[in-house]
Amino acid sequence: MSIETYTSTWTPRLLGVLRIIAGFLFTAHGTQKLFNYPASEHGPAELFSFMGFAGALEFIGGVLILFGLFTRLTAFVLSGMMAVAYFMAHAPAGFLPIVNKGELAVIYSFLFLFFSVAGGGAFSLDGLIRKDAVTPIEVPVR
Repeated sequence: MSIETYTSTWTPRLLGVLRIIAGFLFTAHGTQKLFNYPASEHGPAELFSFMGFAGALEFIGGVLILFGLFTRLTAFVLSGMMAVAYFMAHAPAGFLPIVNKGELAVIYSFLFLFFSVAGGGAFSLDGLIRKDAVTPIEVPVR
């Protein structure tokens, strides 16, 4: 098997796994803000507040990313949201993300920007709708 065949086979699958994991992890930020699960010291945010709005975007957007539905548009919106979160909440505390504790916001912003261009990869509802979903792993017979 050539490297081109290998990468063309596995890239969409690993992109899909990355999307699923990112969506699952991002959803937890929304559930914490909206439902206080997992529990935080701040408690649930008011729904009609800035943090409540952010929690709703994190929860709904995370679920959409997790399932790969409207991936490009959702990822674009979430990328912008995380950039705003970084500059509003973290950047005032210092220039470097390691100092202002904004590394996760930066990583999510650029990861979602990548998804907005690359799409959701394999195992997505977008792929099922377009009828180009990646089939289960096929092992070549020799």
